[in-house]
Formats: sequence, structure tokens, C-alpha cells
Amino acid sequence: MKIPEDNPPPFTLRAFTTGAILCFLVTLACQYSVNIVHGSYLAIDHMPAGAIFIFFVFTLLINTVLRKLGIGFSSSEQLLIYTMLIVCCSVVTMGFGSKILPMLAASFYYATPENRWAQLIQPYIKRWLVPQGAENIRTFFEGLPKGTSIPWMTWIKPLVLWLPFIFALYFVMIAIMVILRKQWVEKERLIFPLTRLPMEIVKEEKGSALAPFYRNKIMWLGFAIPFVIGCLNALHHYFHFVPLINLVQWVPIFRQTVDIQFRLSFPVLGLAYLINLDVAFSLWFFSLLSTTLRAIFNITGISSSEYLGFPGTHDVIASHLGMGAFITLVFFGLWMARGHLRDVFRKAFKGDKKIDDSSEMLSYRTAVIGIILSVLFMSFWLTLTGISFGISLLFLFIAFLLYIGLTRIVAEGGIPALTAPTISSDTIVSALGSSHIGARDLTGLALTWPYHSDLRTFPMSPAAHGLKMAEEMGKRKRLLFLGMLLALIIGIFTSLWLVIRFSYTSGGANLNKWFFVDGPIMPFKYTADKILHPTGPNGIGWLCKGIGVVVMFFLMFMRNRFLWWSLHPIGFAIGSNRWVTYLWFSIFLAWLLKSMILRYGGPKIYKNSIPFFLGLILGQYTCAGTWFIIDCITGMKGNMVFWI
Repeated sequence: MKIPEDNPPPFTLRAFTTGAILCFLVTLACQYSVNIVHGSYLAIDHMPAGAIFIFFVFTLLINTVLRKLGIGFSSSEQLLIYTMLIVCCSVVTMGFGSKILPMLAASFYYATPENRWAQLIQPYIKRWLVPQGAENIRTFFEGLPKGTSIPWMTWIKPLVLWLPFIFALYFVMIAIMVILRKQWVEKERLIFPLTRLPMEIVKEEKGSALAPFYRNKIMWLGFAIPFVIGCLNALHHYFHFVPLINLVQWVPIFRQTVDIQFRLSFPVLGLAYLINLDVAFSLWFFSLLSTTLRAIFNITGISSSEYLGFPGTHDVIASHLGMGAFITLVFFGLWMARGHLRDVFRKAFKGDKKIDDSSEMLSYRTAVIGIILSVLFMSFWLTLTGISFGISLLFLFIAFLLYIGLTRIVAEGGIPALTAPTISSDTIVSALGSSHIGARDLTGLALTWPYHSDLRTFPMSPAAHGLKMAEEMGKRKRLLFLGMLLALIIGIFTSLWLVIRFSYTSGGANLNKWFFVDGPIMPFKYTADKILHPTGPNGIGWLCKGIGVVVMFFLMFMRNRFLWWSLHPIGFAIGSNRWVTYLWFSIFLAWLLKSMILRYGGPKIYKNSIPFFLGLILGQYTCAGTWFIIDCITGMKGNMVFWI
């Protein structure tokens, strides 16, 4: 889609204002859903349901009326608003907002004589990093007595010192995507499946107030399927005589040593239909291969006794293999981009006039120098938390390797729910050994979990997708950075305000169990274990990473040398990922349907069928948003219409 030449500029005051208001609303909805209503997760994926739902309501209802009045938002204005929404959602719950506060207090509230956290962990935590006052921490998890005021200063003091680091981290994420945008979008032409739905929604047709996408009957047919099924399942929560349509089935295989999951996820089915057939095939093929190998290992007794704090796969061996694959994926991608990167650095440091960066969101000089200064600041900040300078640099290096790898895979593979095979801190402890790191560094690494563990969403991915959509906004898009920054500010501050208020009024332990109980305990449980039971460098981990590097390099070599080679490398990189093993069946169905349609119907039939699959995505997310509103009105709790 190309925006017409006479299309109004995207960076209007009303577009920024509308985007800011909708960012506040989506933050409110997402926090209220997971903590109070205990309903659908609206902001934990790379394509957040909350953003899609609000954007759907805005474009279908509000903007249609405005267009009839002759004052409708242009396509480029709508894309700016959508970009702000997805950037905002990346930090609202899973990305940062729901994780940071409980984790800062968890080492004190959940400390017991049995786990000995008071002796093992608390002495190494800097006072300025965490809230102070045992009673303030207790009432954060258990709730305040009626008539008692919220101790805001307990949290404002540490947050004032935390937030500069967080914004430096997010700036680096965005700046890296500015540097890689031309390589990914123009040279490699990654398809960015997650952008297809919003870009179809904003297409305009002269003489019609309603967008062409909403006049497509095939789209509404696809929309109706997940919407009706979701409504029936939601009604079942109210009235048990309404039948429940189960879309998940577990089947034990290989002497019941492992379970294979058959899950029908309508959003994943719709997105996987848009990706390359080889990519789709490789995703489900390597997922089944990983499950088979895991079963064989279980039967034969092959296993690793290593304790990883947060494995993104079902077993430790697969986590190390996946880490080796990620390392190869990122470095191979940077090698392929070496010519472009030379241009970037020549423009940044020498001001080469032959290299044009006027169409970038940030100048290359701003991006490169900003990254260098931000990384130095973050390294210094981490050393103040107790982590040695060398470990700080290594931690940031591995963390950004994972951020880039995940963003690349989402941009090419279109999987909205995805995490890394492991996390940076666990990789360091495994590779070097906890005995060589020490309790102080281990505790400092535990405090990094709020922004780098469970990476189902983070700002780099929506920034990359926003820059892809910005191709339709014209060449001058420097103001897009302000839109992203405004969205981050609104998402972070609103979510922190809501979490504090909800926790002290209802008791954090009564809110979302993962964010307030299970999740905050994990890093400190892992740290205490490594302090009590020191380990050396894990040889099996190093070996498996090496195997992952070799296999990934072989797959990438074959993919780039032989056109007939159908196994795509990203399938190996994430085939063992926990979320892909949940979603493989939906990817398989999309691959099968697309293969049959292209084979027997041809490209024209495939193109005409795309609105149906986009409707599947929109219908599921709209159903989740609709029932969130209904549950708020009725007071219903625990009615989860959508998870993945």
C-alpha cells in the first residue's frame, strides 16, 4: 500500500493527541484486565490484542463518522496512532509495567527462615534500588487497611533512579532498529506479517467513508468464526449450560513421556498464512522434531541436571541449542549487513554526504552516538547495583543479541507469542559458573529480570514494525520518534501508577498470580540456589551451544546456496521454543491451507483469501476486548477469552 501524494502528513497535533489518549486507555484496559477482572491478556504479545481492539473501534466507528463529516484521519495519521499503541503495549504489563514493582519488593516480602534470603540476598541489594519499610512492602502485597493513604514515596524514590536506565535501554532498542531498518526493509525485504492487518485497515477509497477492508464480506466471515466461538466460551463462564468449545487438546506420546499439544489459535493461523511457506513448514517441522527428541531423551535417560532460572524451552539442552542458534542468526545477519553498517558508521563519524539518512527516524549520527553513550551509562548504572563492569558489558551484549534475534524472527516468521531460549543473566551464570561470579554479582543480575526475562514483548519489536509501516508515511518521519517516546512515557507511568494503586487497595497477592507471586520469586530462588550450591562453567551447556552454532550455520549456508533447500534456519532457532510447541498445529494448518490454495487455486485465489485470515486475527482480538468490557460491567472475574 502506498499513501497517495496528496495525503495529509501523519504528524499532526490531532494524531499525536489521539494516540496519547488511546495509549492511556489501552494501558488502563490492560492493567485492569489482568489484575482486577482477571480476564484476557491484552498486552503480552508482539501483536497486542488491546491495541488491535482499540484501533478497530477507532477506525470502524469513530473515523468512519469523521470521514462522513469530511474531517477523518488520513491513512498515515492512523498508522502513527497504531504505532504509538503497539509501542505503549510493549511496556504496559509483561514488558515492564506489571513486573518491576513486585520484583523489587519480592526479596523482602517472600523471605523466610527456610529460604534464607535475608542472609543470602538482602545484604547485597543496594537500598536505593528497592522500596524501604517492611510495613509498606507488606501492605503492597496484602493491601492497606481502609482509610490509610498509599505510601507513594516508598516507590517514587527507587523509580526515580530506575527510570533513567530503563529509558536508556529503550532508546538503544529503537536506535538499533533505525540502523537496521534499511537492511531489513529495503535490502532483505522482510515481510513483517504483523503489519499486514493495520495496513489493510487504513486503506482508503475515494467516495466512501467506510474503509474497503470493512466492506469485504470474506473478511467478516473470517471475523465471525473466532468471535462466535469466543462468545460461546465466554457465555459458558456465565451460564454453564452454554457449550464450551475446547480449542486445545493434549495427547501423550512415546510411552506418555511427553505431551503434544493441538491448539487452534486463530490469530496465529491468520498470521502464519501470510508468511513464506518454507518458514511455516520449518516452524512446525522443527517443533515436532524437538518434541520427538525430547521424548527420546526422556526414554533413554539423557538429560542435564543444570538449573536454569528461566528456560524458554521445555528442557535445558534445548535452551542451550537455541542459544547457539540465536548467536549464529544475529551474527550472520550482521555479517550480511556489513556493507550497510559501514555506511552507517561512515555517516555517523565522518558525515559522508553520499550517504542519505534523511528518511530515517533518527540520523545515523544520533543513533550511533546515542547507543554508545547509553550503553556506557547503562554499564555504569549496573556497576552501581553491584555487578562488576565486565559482567555488566557481557550482560548487555547478550541481552541485545536476544532482543535483535527475537525481533528479526518476529519480523520474518510472524509469531506474535515468542520468547528467547534463555535469558542473558542465566547464560552468563551457566557459561562462567556461579562460583566465578560471586553473590554480589548474582544478586545484581537477579534485579535485571524485570526488563529482560520472559521476553514476550519489548519495545524493539514494535519499533521495528512501526518503522516498516512508516514507509507509507513519507520520507520525513523524524517526528515518529517523539510519538514512540510519548507512548513509552504514557505506558510506563500509567501502568506504574495503576499497579501501586491496585496493590495497596486490593493487595498485590490477590491480583495476577504470575506478576505478583510466581514471577517475582523466580530470580531470587535461582540466585539463592546458586549461592548455596556454587557451580563451575557448564560443559554440557558450552557443547550444546556449539552444536547449535554448527547446525544453524549449516542451515543458513544451505538456505543461501541452494534454492531447492526448504528448511529455513529460524525454524531451528525457535522450533523448541515453549510457545512454538503450543502453536505448531495452528502453523501447520496455515501451511497446509496455503500450500493447497496455491497449488490448486493459484496466486489469485490466495490473494482473495487473505482478508478471511486477517478476519480470523481481528475477530479473536475483538472478542477479547468486547468481553473485557462486558465483564467490567457485570463484575465477572476470570473470564479469559484469549491467551495466545
